[in-house]
Amino acid sequence: MRLTSFTDYGLRMLMRMASAPDRAFSTADLAQEFQLSRNHLTKIMQTLGKGGLVQTRRGGGGGATLARSPAEIRLGDVVLMLEQGQALVDCFQSGGGDCTIDGSCRLKARLRVAEMSFVETLNRSTLADIALPAPEVV
Repeated sequence: MRLTSFTDYGLRMLMRMASAPDRAFSTADLAQEFQLSRNHLTKIMQTLGKGGLVQTRRGGGGGATLARSPAEIRLGDVVLMLEQGQALVDCFQSGGGDCTIDGSCRLKARLRVAEMSFVETLNRSTLADIALPAPEVV
C-alpha cells in the first residue's frame, strides 16, 4: 500500500500541530518547516478543517489549531479522510474500473480485508503517539 503525498504531508502537519496543541500554526510556517508548497498545504489544511480535525482563524494571530485533543484523533481515520477518493486498486473505484475479471475475481475481497486491517491497525494509535518533539527555541 502506498499513501499519496497529500496524506503524507497532512500527517506531517498534524504531527507538528500535536507537538503544541494550543498553538496556532500558519500554513506559511509549516510549508517552510517541511520545505513544501504553501498552496499544497493550504489545500490539505482545508480538507483537515472540513473533516473537523483543525480549526482555522484568519488575520493577525490566526492560523490553524487542532479541533480535538491529539489523543482523540485516530491515525486510521486521518488516513481514510485524506485518502478519500483514492482507490487501492482500479476495481475499487465507483464503476469498477476496467477490470475484465470482475465477477470471478477472488482477489478483490482479500484486498478489501487487507485495506480494512491497515486502517484498523493505524486506529490503534493516535496523533498523540506520533507527535513531533517541540522544536527548540534558539
